[in-house]
Amino acid sequence: MKSKEPLRLVLTERFRKSALELDREIRAKLKKQIGLLAADPRHPSLRVKKIKGTSAIFEARALAHGLNTRASAAEVDPREIPGAPAAVDRDFRFTFEYGEGREIILRVVGPHDPTLK
Repeated sequence: MKSKEPLRLVLTERFRKSALELDREIRAKLKKQIGLLAADPRHPSLRVKKIKGTSAIFEARALAHGLNTRASAAEVDPREIPGAPAAVDRDFRFTFEYGEGREIILRVVGPHDPTLK
């Protein structure tokens, strides 16, 4: 019989720093998605998939489908998103890996392309 107890989450320093850089609304949505991950890593709104070129690092949606936000020009760092227009749809992701036993290690969170590098 499978355990219904949530997985234990471990936050790396990089994850903590990147999460604190998000605005309050996005952090609230991220918290919900992380709760879903701890309860069921296969929850459909997470859209978990392995990152290409890695053996054990996964990505998941930080915002549930339909909850993407618009970023103002001041929020977009052109060095992070080359060629980005003044306002872009921000498709946030977080990365994680499985640790020992029932543990998930959260690595980083942010806009899709910079986060997956």
